[in-house]
This record gives sequence, structure tokens and C-alpha cells, in this order.
Amino acid sequence: MAKQGKDTVPSKKKGESRPSPKEARDPDWANGLRQLYDSVVDEPLPDSFKDLLDKLDDESKST
Repeated sequence: MAKQGKDTVPSKKKGESRPSPKEARDPDWANGLRQLYDSVVDEPLPDSFKDLLDKLDDESKST
């Protein structure tokens, strides 16, 4: 059986899928916004921010 994404509904034809009812209602801009959000979430954490978090962790451990 073909893998199904989380936003797909199996089609009656073997191996095909169609958008879920929720996905079919979403306007194009909503999909673009979702893709933009996902790309930002997947970005690596900047080194300066990691350093700051490490300093905060060290301070909390010493108290």
C-alpha cells in the first residue's frame, strides 16, 4: 500500500491520494504561510544564541 501523508485521504484508485477536506478548503496563501513557518522552524539555531543558552544553563546550575 502507498504511504499516505498526514493531510491526505486514500483515493478509491490504488496508489493515489487526494487532499483531505481541510486541505481542500485552505486558500493558497495559507499553504504558503505554512511552508514559510515550517522553513523557519527547521532553521538551525545561531551559534550566538546557543552560547547564550549555555551561559544561562551554567548560571542556573551554579545556584
